[in-house]
Amino acid sequence: MTINSTQRDTEILQLDGVELAIERRGPEGAPVALLIAGGGQSMDWWTPEFADRLGAGELQVIRYDHRDTGQSSTTPTGQPDYTGDDLAADPLRILDALGIDKAHLIGMSMGGGIAQTIAVRAPERVRTLTLVESSPAGGDHGALPGPSPAVAKSFMEPEPEPDWSDENAVIDYRVEIERPYAPLQFDEVRVRALATLEVRRTRNMASSITNHFVAQPHRSVDPAEIRVPTLVLHSADDPMFPFAHGEALARLIPGARLVRMQGMGHEIPPPSTWDVIMPELHKHLA
Repeated sequence: MTINSTQRDTEILQLDGVELAIERRGPEGAPVALLIAGGGQSMDWWTPEFADRLGAGELQVIRYDHRDTGQSSTTPTGQPDYTGDDLAADPLRILDALGIDKAHLIGMSMGGGIAQTIAVRAPERVRTLTLVESSPAGGDHGALPGPSPAVAKSFMEPEPEPDWSDENAVIDYRVEIERPYAPLQFDEVRVRALATLEVRRTRNMASSITNHFVAQPHRSVDPAEIRVPTLVLHSADDPMFPFAHGEALARLIPGARLVRMQGMGHEIPPPSTWDVIMPELHKHLA
């Protein structure tokens, strides 16, 4: 494949009174891959380089900012005016606004839960499903292992909040939040660059980091009901959702294919993994 990507500027879509920021890369009119980030993450963690490698001149790749992240609408810290069901409906709102009938959905963590929800509730809108470092979105699937001690400690003893008016302090805080999720190889230079971009783009970082986890969860779905082609990419060393979560997804979803990844944690795949991940994605999306 040859990369011949066309980038369009960030667009702000007005959807049902909510502003959602998107960016489209790749040839207009090509099949679409929609990237759905994790909780508290803007589109910035799906880097342009990742999108271009994924699209390879043959797909239009769309990134977007969840509510309360990046340039999308923000709400008061700790008081989101939306629910998890709204977050799960936003990808379809975006596709409707752009006149796109169906898309390849690629979701990481919470984004994987959103993608599972869409695949169950609106399968006609999904070409393929890719779940990265995710977990079964609902149903009774037996006991699955919990997070690592470091991640559990980050929940119980969170980093002290910064002075939200101090940009450098907020960037430092954002970096430290990510550290427990990449226990094997924390690329601080890369994470700091992404955190800096995110902080400078985001309307309200306090709300961005907080509100997805305060919002009422979306109604549960059973991944066993998914009937679209599914790829599960899961790290052997995910400290948030240990590998058994990926195994459970692959077991529950009929025909799902599981790829066990090495060298990453609970994160959107970093460049060091792309030589392995991209061929898997291209084969699946084809």
